[in-house]
Amino acid sequence: MEIKIRVAEERDMEALLEIYNHEVLYGTATFDLSPKTLEDRKPWFYAHNVDNHPLLTAEVDGAVAGYASLSPYREKEGYRATVELSVYIAAACRGKGVATALIEAILRIAREREDIHTVVSVITAGNEASVRLHEKFDFVFCGEMNEVGEKFGKRLGTVSYQLMV
Repeated sequence: MEIKIRVAEERDMEALLEIYNHEVLYGTATFDLSPKTLEDRKPWFYAHNVDNHPLLTAEVDGAVAGYASLSPYREKEGYRATVELSVYIAAACRGKGVATALIEAILRIAREREDIHTVVSVITAGNEASVRLHEKFDFVFCGEMNEVGEKFGKRLGTVSYQLMV
């Protein structure tokens, strides 16, 4: 299986939406509760691949298998060199190295940029696969918040990890 990583393009938007909405409906990686429309996600898409906010797509056999983005961590100007990492993988492609390939690529970009100092990742507590993946890339645990979200009738917490690049 060959994984191709590239900059996300407009033609990927529907596939990215499908991957995200699968997690909205069936997972806890996002606390969104209702599926998004293409119109909902356009502002998010167009806010990437500008400044220090790359959006990468992984392809497997010509189909979008996942994506990774660096987004603003907070809106205040003083946070501009801190970005938040998000990684979403199509259900059929999980456990096949797609997330690893995406994180390797996006961290390479982060390290090459002088306008990125810290990469933060906020992970739903209990997502041990995501925690192990981040620790593999030397992200350091830096805090936990209990019961800050609710999904599927359960109160969920988050754990935060960071990597200085």
